[in-house]
Amino acid sequence: MAFEKREQFRILFLDKKNMLIADEVQQVGTVDHTPVYPREVVKRALELSASAIILVHNHPSGDPTPSRADIEMTKQVIDTAKPLGIAVHDHIIIGKNGNASMKGLLLI
Repeated sequence: MAFEKREQFRILFLDKKNMLIADEVQQVGTVDHTPVYPREVVKRALELSASAIILVHNHPSGDPTPSRADIEMTKQVIDTAKPLGIAVHDHIIIGKNGNASMKGLLLI
Protein backbone atom coordinates (compact mmCIF):
# COMPACT_ATOMS: atom_id res chain seq x y z
CA MET A 1 0.00 0.00 0.00
CA ALA A 2 2.92 2.36 0.62
CA PHE A 3 3.59 2.70 -3.09
CA GLU A 4 0.02 2.89 -4.41
CA LYS A 5 -0.68 6.02 -6.45
CA ARG A 6 -4.22 6.38 -5.04
CA GLU A 7 -5.52 6.23 -1.50
CA GLN A 8 -6.87 2.84 -0.52
CA PHE A 9 -8.96 2.25 2.60
CA ARG A 10 -8.83 -1.28 4.02
CA ILE A 11 -10.43 -2.89 7.02
CA LEU A 12 -9.14 -5.80 9.05
CA PHE A 13 -12.10 -7.62 10.60
CA LEU A 14 -11.38 -9.53 13.82
CA ASP A 15 -13.26 -12.10 15.89
CA LYS A 16 -13.63 -12.15 19.69
CA LYS A 17 -10.10 -13.53 20.06
CA ASN A 18 -8.70 -10.85 17.74
CA MET A 19 -8.06 -13.44 15.02
CA LEU A 20 -8.35 -12.15 11.47
CA ILE A 21 -11.67 -12.93 9.79
CA ALA A 22 -11.07 -10.86 6.65
CA ASP A 23 -8.85 -8.17 5.14
CA GLU A 24 -10.88 -6.17 2.64
CA VAL A 25 -10.55 -3.05 0.53
CA GLN A 26 -13.51 -0.89 1.48
CA GLN A 27 -12.81 2.01 -0.86
CA VAL A 28 -10.29 3.34 -3.40
CA GLY A 29 -10.05 7.08 -3.86
CA THR A 30 -7.88 9.72 -5.48
CA VAL A 31 -4.31 10.81 -4.87
CA ASP A 32 -5.26 12.56 -1.64
CA HIS A 33 -8.72 11.43 -0.54
CA THR A 34 -10.79 8.30 -0.03
CA PRO A 35 -14.42 8.63 1.02
CA VAL A 36 -15.25 6.47 4.04
CA TYR A 37 -18.80 5.88 5.20
CA PRO A 38 -19.02 4.74 8.84
CA ARG A 39 -22.38 3.09 8.13
CA GLU A 40 -20.82 0.87 5.44
CA VAL A 41 -17.86 -0.01 7.65
CA VAL A 42 -20.14 -1.13 10.48
CA LYS A 43 -22.55 -2.88 8.10
CA ARG A 44 -19.74 -5.07 6.77
CA ALA A 45 -18.45 -5.79 10.28
CA LEU A 46 -21.93 -6.97 11.26
CA GLU A 47 -22.19 -9.14 8.12
CA LEU A 48 -18.92 -10.86 9.08
CA SER A 49 -19.84 -11.08 12.79
CA ALA A 50 -16.68 -9.17 13.63
CA SER A 51 -16.10 -8.10 17.22
CA ALA A 52 -13.39 -5.61 16.34
CA ILE A 53 -11.81 -3.85 13.38
CA ILE A 54 -8.55 -2.18 12.47
CA LEU A 55 -8.74 0.59 9.89
CA VAL A 56 -5.84 0.96 7.46
CA HIS A 57 -5.21 3.41 4.66
CA ASN A 58 -2.29 4.82 2.75
CA HIS A 59 -1.06 8.32 2.00
CA PRO A 60 0.38 8.37 -1.54
CA SER A 61 2.27 11.56 -0.59
CA GLY A 62 4.51 9.33 1.54
CA ASP A 63 3.86 11.18 4.81
CA PRO A 64 1.86 8.95 7.19
CA THR A 65 0.90 11.81 9.52
CA PRO A 66 -2.87 11.65 10.20
CA SER A 67 -4.84 14.58 8.82
CA ARG A 68 -7.64 16.32 10.73
CA ALA A 69 -10.09 14.58 8.36
CA ASP A 70 -8.51 11.19 9.13
CA ILE A 71 -8.94 11.76 12.86
CA GLU A 72 -12.54 12.97 12.56
CA MET A 73 -13.55 10.08 10.29
CA THR A 74 -11.99 7.59 12.70
CA LYS A 75 -13.93 9.07 15.61
CA GLN A 76 -17.15 8.83 13.56
CA VAL A 77 -16.50 5.14 12.88
CA ILE A 78 -15.79 4.54 16.59
CA ASP A 79 -18.98 6.35 17.60
CA THR A 80 -21.03 4.33 15.09
CA ALA A 81 -19.49 0.95 15.95
CA LYS A 82 -19.35 1.18 19.75
CA PRO A 83 -23.11 0.91 20.50
CA LEU A 84 -23.19 -2.28 18.39
CA GLY A 85 -20.36 -3.92 20.34
CA ILE A 86 -17.70 -3.48 17.65
CA ALA A 87 -14.36 -2.15 18.88
CA VAL A 88 -12.03 -0.10 16.72
CA HIS A 89 -8.56 -1.18 17.87
CA ASP A 90 -6.56 1.23 15.71
CA HIS A 91 -6.31 3.22 12.51
CA ILE A 92 -2.97 2.76 10.80
CA ILE A 93 -1.78 5.08 8.05
CA ILE A 94 0.88 3.78 5.70
CA GLY A 95 3.28 5.97 3.72
CA LYS A 96 6.54 5.54 1.86
CA ASN A 97 8.29 7.12 4.83
CA GLY A 98 6.87 4.75 7.46
CA ASN A 99 3.51 4.37 9.18
CA ALA A 100 1.50 5.96 11.93
CA SER A 101 -0.81 4.38 14.49
CA MET A 102 -3.56 6.67 15.72
CA LYS A 103 -3.75 4.66 18.92
CA GLY A 104 0.03 4.89 19.35
CA LEU A 105 -0.18 8.66 18.82
CA LEU A 106 -2.99 8.83 21.43
CA LEU A 107 -5.41 10.27 18.86
CA ILE A 108 -8.04 7.62 19.62
